[in-house]
Amino acid sequence: MNYAKHVDELHGQDFKRPEHPVIFMKPDSAILRVNTPFYIPDFASEFHYETELVVKINRLGRAINKKFAHRYYSEVGIGIDFTARDLQRKLMSQGLPWEISKGFDQSAAISEFIPLAEAGGDINNIDFHLDIDGQRRQTGNTGDMLFSVDEIIAYVSQFFTLKMGDLIYTGTPAGVGPVKEGERLEAYIGDKKLMDFLIK
Repeated sequence: MNYAKHVDELHGQDFKRPEHPVIFMKPDSAILRVNTPFYIPDFASEFHYETELVVKINRLGRAINKKFAHRYYSEVGIGIDFTARDLQRKLMSQGLPWEISKGFDQSAAISEFIPLAEAGGDINNIDFHLDIDGQRRQTGNTGDMLFSVDEIIAYVSQFFTLKMGDLIYTGTPAGVGPVKEGERLEAYIGDKKLMDFLIK
């Protein structure tokens, strides 16, 4: 919940926006390698895409001050947080943890990474988007985040030691929706395509 319009589309405009970043973790088995097809699992019936800018941590850090957070990354990429939406709704309605709707195998599609300089150099002004079958579905800019990348790193590192190679997905803009078998997903930072894969 890091883009206001996405919060509104999921919860309605009367929903109180979070005071701190809302975080959850995915295991390493959730990683879907670059351009590998996503196979729709059979344990739920509604799987949504959520396109996100991803930062790769490049050094060990704990209790990082926001003003020093920029020292802990130098590359960015695109990720898709696949979510079993119907399962998530059911678990949330029961007040239960919803990790299984987010952290299942291959639920974290990830692109190649590029130097921050190639993405424009300003972590707070990066355009990214997702096309499905050639049609634009999501468009985002990191300047619209409720919590900046550096704020997220500072917050997360209060609780978890960040290690080299850790990946932080930074939230999705409005426009999430279901995926269907046969669709082609292409994700970009600016005009640079970093991800191109099929739903099977």
